[in-house]
Amino acid sequence: MKIIPKNKKNISSDKVTQVADATSRGVGPTKMIGETAPYEHPSFVGDISQLFKFRITVLLVLCASIGTMLAERKSGLPYFTSTLAFVLFGIFLTASGAAAINELMEIEADGRMSRTRWRPLPAGRMSIPFAAAAASLTTLAGTAILMSLTNVLTGMLTLSTVLFYGFCYTPLKKITPWCTFIGAIPGAMPPLLGWTAIRGRLEPEAFALFAIQFCWQFPHFHAISWLYREDYERAHIKMLPVVDLTGKRTLFQILSYGVLLIPVSIMPYLLRMGGVIYVTGAVILGLLYLTFGIRLAMLKLPPMAAHSKRQARQLLQASVIYLPLLFGLLAANGAH
Repeated sequence: MKIIPKNKKNISSDKVTQVADATSRGVGPTKMIGETAPYEHPSFVGDISQLFKFRITVLLVLCASIGTMLAERKSGLPYFTSTLAFVLFGIFLTASGAAAINELMEIEADGRMSRTRWRPLPAGRMSIPFAAAAASLTTLAGTAILMSLTNVLTGMLTLSTVLFYGFCYTPLKKITPWCTFIGAIPGAMPPLLGWTAIRGRLEPEAFALFAIQFCWQFPHFHAISWLYREDYERAHIKMLPVVDLTGKRTLFQILSYGVLLIPVSIMPYLLRMGGVIYVTGAVILGLLYLTFGIRLAMLKLPPMAAHSKRQARQLLQASVIYLPLLFGLLAANGAH
């Protein structure tokens, strides 16, 4: 790996102080899903972690594991099998490759945003050839593992997901706010892929898991883009809050998908994937998640308002908690 230091000095204490002050007011970068905070002592491991967006990748692998374990339960198989290990490792590699492709295509944009300018490529600590090689190797290795050790359908769907995310969603971010809808498609694929890895075919249960993660993403990503609206505007990325100056269209989507998520999360119960405890918990979690969107809407403030950003951060934090709790409950409470 070729490390190219941006400058000989570490990040100045003044910059760190400024970031810490911004964070305390709810508008600065923190260790949250999809965010990159500055650090004083860059390392090879840290840069690889940022290139592969480790926190996001781990969340995607956990979502895939739910699909795999639920498919194993339907097939009468034990939860912890060698197939599960192959699935998770293959999806980890391909998700890492997708993240690296995304960062390669957004070096200039990442360099303009405070939440991402510390990443290794825009900061100049990592060479483009190294990142491109890492993206290619992880994507191809992950696809090969899934195709050879699970089934061809899962391998092809996974590769298509990586390509769609990298070469469709990513460039659309500079063209249209519809990029969030497009990006939600590959973002919702992990549990479906986990299911097909075991069952070898697309079934209603797989689409139910896909639909849950699809709807969940809109409050999640709109909260991020609300919180970092000015960052996205500087990078010429047309997330909805950037073009929706009043915030009304953004709030409509947050609330609409928040409401839709409640009946969608009931689908696994109707498909006999989860029991009464699951469906009760799903409704409660959905209502709580929706509450954070309602609280943001009740402020009646535009995305530029500092107080609205504090509420957007709380919605983001709620989204990160909601999905693992819901899927964990589904895995724990079997069919009725």
